[in-house]
Amino acid sequence: MGVYVVTGSASGMGAAVAQRLRDEGHDVIGVDLADADVTADLSTRDGRIAASRAVLAAAEGPLDGAVLAAGMGPRRGRERMLVEVNYLGVTELLDAIRPRLAQAGNAKVVVFGSNSTTSTPLVPRGAVRALLDGDAAKSARILTRRGPLSAPASYAASKIAVARWVRRVGVGADWAGSGIRMNVIAPGPVMTPLLAGQLASPTGSQVRSFPVPIREYGTPDQLAHWVMTMLSPAADFMVGSVITVDGGTEALLRPDDWPARLPARLLPRMAWTMYRAPKRGQVADYSDV
Repeated sequence: MGVYVVTGSASGMGAAVAQRLRDEGHDVIGVDLADADVTADLSTRDGRIAASRAVLAAAEGPLDGAVLAAGMGPRRGRERMLVEVNYLGVTELLDAIRPRLAQAGNAKVVVFGSNSTTSTPLVPRGAVRALLDGDAAKSARILTRRGPLSAPASYAASKIAVARWVRRVGVGADWAGSGIRMNVIAPGPVMTPLLAGQLASPTGSQVRSFPVPIREYGTPDQLAHWVMTMLSPAADFMVGSVITVDGGTEALLRPDDWPARLPARLLPRMAWTMYRAPKRGQVADYSDV
């Protein structure tokens, strides 16, 4: 049996994942604002540092995996808090516990993204770039200029940035090269307390109008089942993947955008990575490509 960290473990999809892990006999270190093994506020740097230290103290050895499910939904006026929780609450915590994950030799990490990354228009690129540079304040300033669109743009920007972070660093020597398989799950609308609150809000009609071809919402249990697969040996050959589980929205809105051919501008990069391909038994380091 293994030891797993689950953020957002007190409710919704995080709670469903934590329960499944415990049901299978694993030890779970839950992280949340309340009702968790580690209570911490991931919206502040001090809170993230405290969470990291508490997790490492509770683990007392290698970590077999981590599920980063904690997050904030769109909320105007809380742009800075949202990007800090959704982006830095993932990246800083994972950076802190990475050595313990590497000790396991075959750890799995699942980061919760969102299909908002490909279904939300007018997300400012500058806000995403600022987050990838670690500048949440700058990202929030850019996003607040969107006015009424700042809330959905902030949420999508945070999820775009965290998915790109996973894909960028996950293939490097510190992660894949250390035996850590890190991937992203991108849900569509799932019936969590967050979605229930949105449906009951004054903008509930807009939420209900969001196109879901299967004409039903997902459930935390369904997403937890996917996460368990991504934590299992079935995912030994998965690194940097984004798994979309959204009832068909992505396919409806972007049927021809994926798969996409490799752009010609990336040929030099491809040639360089092939040149640097490792010999049998060696590990490639593509982190600076």
